[in-house]
Amino acid sequence: MKIDKDTLEEILITITRNKTRSLLTAFGVFWGIFMLVALSGGGQGMQEELQQQFEGFATNSGFVVSSKTNEAYKGFRKGRWWDLEISDVDLVADVEGVQMATPSTAMWGKSAVYEGNKYSCNIRGLYPEYEQLEHQEMAYGRFINDVDIREGRKVCVIGKRVYESIFKEGGDPCGKYVQVDSVYYQVVGVCSSEGNVNIQGQASQAVTLPYTTMQKMYNLGNEVQVVCFTMEPGMKVKDVKPEIERRIKQAHYISPTDKQAVMLLDLEAMFSMMDNLMTGVRFLTWMVGLGTLLAGAIGVSNIMMVTVKERTTEIGIRRAIGARPRDILQQILSESIVLTTVAGMAGISFGVFVLNVLEKAANPPGVVETHYQVGFGMAIGTCLLVVALGMLAGLAPAYRAMAIKPIEAIRDE
Repeated sequence: MKIDKDTLEEILITITRNKTRSLLTAFGVFWGIFMLVALSGGGQGMQEELQQQFEGFATNSGFVVSSKTNEAYKGFRKGRWWDLEISDVDLVADVEGVQMATPSTAMWGKSAVYEGNKYSCNIRGLYPEYEQLEHQEMAYGRFINDVDIREGRKVCVIGKRVYESIFKEGGDPCGKYVQVDSVYYQVVGVCSSEGNVNIQGQASQAVTLPYTTMQKMYNLGNEVQVVCFTMEPGMKVKDVKPEIERRIKQAHYISPTDKQAVMLLDLEAMFSMMDNLMTGVRFLTWMVGLGTLLAGAIGVSNIMMVTVKERTTEIGIRRAIGARPRDILQQILSESIVLTTVAGMAGISFGVFVLNVLEKAANPPGVVETHYQVGFGMAIGTCLLVVALGMLAGLAPAYRAMAIKPIEAIRDE
């Protein structure tokens, strides 16, 4: 379809002949494209925010926690409190499909002190394997290692917020000593991780000790608060959940039918729920956007039908002086495509502008953590969609115009 300067000028004159009607018609397409772009970009930003909540965590992980029993069993009363033990870590690790298991123990209401600077924190006792579960991004130094565990060293890894509060002068704190509960621990690393999903407190607000050191300092014995584990590739937590529960219950004299005593959190299921949620959001976005856009295209088609009826005499005269049916078809289709394309481009531009404002409002100054934008491919696809809808919207009016006979047009006049 060829559009030269004269044809374009004629199209613009025809569209602007009734400015109010053209604007109202174009607004339907404008709003449909704007909704599609804005909802898609907003959905992308929301997905990135949700993913950041799980940043650094292994997606195929699970956690075992003890709770009071709900059934009497082997002489033990109902409502008995019991504790996980270090031996339970091996029970979980030996289950087929489990890649790694490690204990986690924490205490709250502690204070980290350095040269008079104090920060209220929690302390955690961990093994080096915990890093496979929750990635520890180190700003300085290192994480707990096997030698720390074996020798029960009085060393610690401090979180980002602990570091900023007690080492106000900045610099590398490794080698310096931090006091926690009248005990001095040598700093071997600073963890800069800021994930919002955490087990027993955020890493940024914690002082992490070797598990064996914390076990001795606080006389914990064999008690374990949480058993954390990850799955082998291709295996799911739900596949091993019954076997883990069976082994733990058998070791602690808990009824096999007690559904309350052993709590198992499946983080993999939470990730799956998030993925399903985002799939539903994307589907809803396209349904709403395309539905609104289709309504706008139907409006364009209806207005073009009215325009063709109003121009019956003009079209008849064109046919009488030699215009071919193809010329009439191209003229009407051109008008429809130009109207929808201009409205669509305005909708895309306004949608990108709104997303840009939202992105700046949702992120810290000078930092872009969450992107509220649409991809270049989608922008091009949306442009092509607008052109295609403009062509479809103009087909019915164009064929009606093409069917007008010169003699009928004159008689109608």
